[in-house]
Amino acid sequence: MGGEEGREHRSSAAPIRRALIDAGAIADNVRVLRKLAGTAEFLAVVKADGYGHGAETAAQAALEGGATWLGTADPEEALALRRAGVEAPLLAWILHTAADFGPVVREGVDLGVSSEEQLRRVAATAPGAAVQIKLDTGLSRNGVDARQWGHVFETAAELERHGALRVRGLFSHLSNTSPEEDALAESRFADAVRLAGGAGLEPALLHLSSTAATVTRDQSAYTMVRCGIGIYGVSPFGDPARVPAGLSAAMTLTTEVAAMRRIGAGAGVSYDHVWRAGEPTTLALVPLGYADGVPRAASNRAEVLIGGKRRPVRGRIAMDQFLVDVGDDQVQVGDEVVLFGDPATGAPSADDWGGWAGTIGYEIVTCIGPRVERVPA
Repeated sequence: MGGEEGREHRSSAAPIRRALIDAGAIADNVRVLRKLAGTAEFLAVVKADGYGHGAETAAQAALEGGATWLGTADPEEALALRRAGVEAPLLAWILHTAADFGPVVREGVDLGVSSEEQLRRVAATAPGAAVQIKLDTGLSRNGVDARQWGHVFETAAELERHGALRVRGLFSHLSNTSPEEDALAESRFADAVRLAGGAGLEPALLHLSSTAATVTRDQSAYTMVRCGIGIYGVSPFGDPARVPAGLSAAMTLTTEVAAMRRIGAGAGVSYDHVWRAGEPTTLALVPLGYADGVPRAASNRAEVLIGGKRRPVRGRIAMDQFLVDVGDDQVQVGDEVVLFGDPATGAPSADDWGGWAGTIGYEIVTCIGPRVERVPA
């Protein structure tokens, strides 16, 4: 867009900063991934405010696309979904061991427990709770250590026999290091399932795979997958060239050109003058910066879309703004700037920005800050 005609009048004097959220893309991505998984159950991960897309929006779209479960990291995230009217089964798996779990369990949220201490605390504060036991099969994060599996399963079975809790599932997480490492983790998980059965547990849900394994590994041994980043159309492999077929980006980050400046050859641009103009050119000021989640590490590397053309970022990305080289092209204040979105439109992707910043697309979308308004696409 450009010029005064058609430009919206706004009551706010702040620059337009928008993340356009395509709920239809989330629903479609879930359909694609669910078909690939082939499991009876499909958990859509909507933690971290739906990976920056808005947890309620992501949850409703995922359910529309066929998700049967929703997952959050924190119990408070799950409770926020309940308050928003989301009634689907929920699992939360990062717990404060000393908490009172009663309020969470009363809202029908399953708890992902990672130790005997957590099991006993759940039983004491929320009798009858449904739990899913997380197992460490090689990632060395949360999850019951393999050396404790037998004891924890026996404890869980005892608590279940007394009606103190119900073990609904067993789950773990793959490292995605290599096919061989993932196969070893799957083998360990199978051992754990057998050991749990020997202790008298009969969990209905067995799940190990996030998006990456869902699209690369056989899921026939499991009853559920947990897909996060893929439902938002971002690569699970940290590679913009490896977005699974059929997935499309759900977030488009946009703003408008805030100012224009013509500079001469040799002029330094932004902090530290890490870039100087080799010849006269025109710079467009973009009113987004690292306070909004635009990574400073992408300075002098990234590109944006203006007027249907990729334009290079010049100089340091600052807290609230950065500069783009538009050369001698006809660009003006108010023209739309797309930082990332669907590559089919010519825009960079979140994964492209991840590459420019030395990180991954996950971090790009989840770090978009509160000054950026989330609006339906």
